Amino acid sequence: MSAERPDKVSVIDPITPAIDRVKILLFRPFDLKRWFVIGFCAWLAYLGSPGGGGAGGGGPHHAPGKPHELDAQIADALNKAKEFIVDNLNWIIPLVVIGVVVAIILWLVITWLNSQGRFMFLHCVAQNKAEVKNPWRKFKRHANSLFLFRIVLGIISFMVVGLPILGTVFLAIMAVCTNGLHAFSIPGIVILVLLIFVISVVLFLVRKFTMDFVVPIMFLRTESCIVGWREFIILLSANKLRFALYLLFQIVIAVAIGAIIAIGTCIGFCLCCVSALLFVPYIGTVILLPLLVFIRAYSLYYLRQFGPAFDVFSLAV
Repeated sequence: MSAERPDKVSVIDPITPAIDRVKILLFRPFDLKRWFVIGFCAWLAYLGSPGGGGAGGGGPHHAPGKPHELDAQIADALNKAKEFIVDNLNWIIPLVVIGVVVAIILWLVITWLNSQGRFMFLHCVAQNKAEVKNPWRKFKRHANSLFLFRIVLGIISFMVVGLPILGTVFLAIMAVCTNGLHAFSIPGIVILVLLIFVISVVLFLVRKFTMDFVVPIMFLRTESCIVGWREFIILLSANKLRFALYLLFQIVIAVAIGAIIAIGTCIGFCLCCVSALLFVPYIGTVILLPLLVFIRAYSLYYLRQFGPAFDVFSLAV
């Protein structure tokens, strides 16, 4: 179908209309109240989103000339930790259970609010409006469907990533306790690390495509997240290279936005530490709103190139 595979799809062409969308939504005319309303929707849309990054650890190192002494110290520390846990299970287990329950509740609440915010922010950008109550009510069913999809995805992610991580930790601890890596430990750890990396990439792509394209399809069709994914898979299967190029260009955009934020932060420090407001969650979102609107609008204009059926701006009134 021509709508599924158009003659031309560019990663460059959506830049100009996305910038124009920022101007129309936020600066024509400039209205501080409008910024705070749209900023609230954007804050919900990005609530709990990962900031990216993670501590990278190097391989095991030995002190020069004293490898066995270091291994003995590590083994001794592990034994002491084991003894402490065994001697204090009466309060450690309830504390861990409470901590896990609280963490799960927070995760559910944040994910639910974030799912609501995705459609609220999309509504503001697509229809050039600054509203909270209307999109909250209008897209409540959509948001609940997205919420359930993300919960299932989160559980699957925990299982498929958590098990390889536990296996890696187990092999590493066994290696330390036996004073060095054995022949079976090295390939086992390497395989598990590669498996974790591959699974993490797949899960990232699912989340990325869900937020960038499946949510707009749900917005247009008033369908569930699963139905939206079915339609997007058809589009993706016919345009694999185009969406691969989109992902690569997202890296370019992320680098450019990171540079803009870094420059703005430096200027803010020079001007009386205004940049400290960036670390206040809601206020920081309002300050960064032009960038967030551009990011949301860019993916919408990219999707629009696949035909009128994927044009969320056609619903604007």
